[in-house]
Amino acid sequence: MLETAGELYRRYGYHGTGLNQILDESGAPRGSLYFHFPGGKQELAVSAIGASGREIGRGIEQVLRSTDDVGDAVSQIVAFLAADLSDSGWARGCPVGSVAMDAALTSEPVRIACGEIFAEWAGAVEHRLVETGRDAAEARELALLVISAIEGALLIARAQRDAEPLRAAGSRLRALLGTSKTTTASERRPETKEPE
Repeated sequence: MLETAGELYRRYGYHGTGLNQILDESGAPRGSLYFHFPGGKQELAVSAIGASGREIGRGIEQVLRSTDDVGDAVSQIVAFLAADLSDSGWARGCPVGSVAMDAALTSEPVRIACGEIFAEWAGAVEHRLVETGRDAAEARELALLVISAIEGALLIARAQRDAEPLRAAGSRLRALLGTSKTTTASERRPETKEPE
């Protein structure tokens, strides 16, 4: 049920996905829903968001660990998302972003679940940036920018049925994050002119 719910949320969002649809597509017995999720649709959504969000998070961490160049890693992640969205006929958005867009104002538990997953994703990027030499405050801002840019690009690419927004985001993020260490003020040397 969790896997099916996560996939349906990617395609139809929270309000566009019904319990009967989840049960029919998962093949789960109808009586099992309220046994496992006595809170019904809302509790199922919170669990599905956590499961699919953390699965994506593990993938993000794996790619980030595959290289010391965080810009390259982020670019790889964006390229994967662009291919996945295009291959699905522009149907598979972000399982967390799609739910957050249409349920954040109507369900506080769902809003909290989405916010926690976004924070975990940003935390993974932030941690890797600090490991590769970025200042902690800068790393936090850059990590939030990465997740915000990717989520926004996914939304626009899906609406336009064109991967260009994702390609643009991946390119700019790669350029922004491409150096593994930022030069600090103490490391900068003043320019000196050769005597004439």
